[in-house]
Amino acid sequence: MNCIVLPKNATSISNKAQIKHIKEVLNSKVGDSLTIGEMDGNIGKAIISEINENAVLLRDIILDIEPPLKLDLTVILALPRPKVLRRLIMDMTSLGVNRVIIVNSYRTQKSYWQSPLLEQIDEFVFEGLQQAIDTVPLEVELKKRFKPFVEDEFPALLKEQGNAVIAHPYASQSWKSYLDTETTVPKILCIGAEGGWIEYEVDLLCKQGCIAVSLGQRILRTETVVNVLIGEWLRG
Repeated sequence: MNCIVLPKNATSISNKAQIKHIKEVLNSKVGDSLTIGEMDGNIGKAIISEINENAVLLRDIILDIEPPLKLDLTVILALPRPKVLRRLIMDMTSLGVNRVIIVNSYRTQKSYWQSPLLEQIDEFVFEGLQQAIDTVPLEVELKKRFKPFVEDEFPALLKEQGNAVIAHPYASQSWKSYLDTETTVPKILCIGAEGGWIEYEVDLLCKQGCIAVSLGQRILRTETVVNVLIGEWLRG
């Protein structure tokens, strides 16, 4: 928690997790400075004026730093195991991904869609913001039907944003060769869950304009693929 993200116009901190972090991790005292941010607003500093069991009161609040820019990137992610999803949402928020569309896939177990962790996505985004010192939330959408999404919604998304790639270990083209021939990185990145996409899903996305790329012969975890591929956006 490198930044305490607060609601707009807040002058105190009442979130229990934030108070615990301030007391037990930061060991902050009255008069100490905190890095804070206003949700969807600027980042800055504040001085602790009082600490009690239920709140941390602030004074001399200065919010004069704009949040970091988002990556011009939409990730289409096949729903993984819920615990993996938590880490992925936090990581993608921290990395600055602009939008994530979570879709169903053949290898997504039906039980994943009933997980209570899906109701906590906003909390995972919030954790990622505080880790990265950011205040602008990641936009997350859920699409439970793969084929209707790809055929009815994906073409408009592709037309709006531009080129798209799908990570697939058996693709004939490598990620490196794709980057060597393209002048810009793609705006849409499609990543499968554990076990990857099946050929039907790859073919359906490619028919709509996706290009399949491979990271090599190694079969990687979803978290690894996300971090490796998104690293290319961070280079710029």
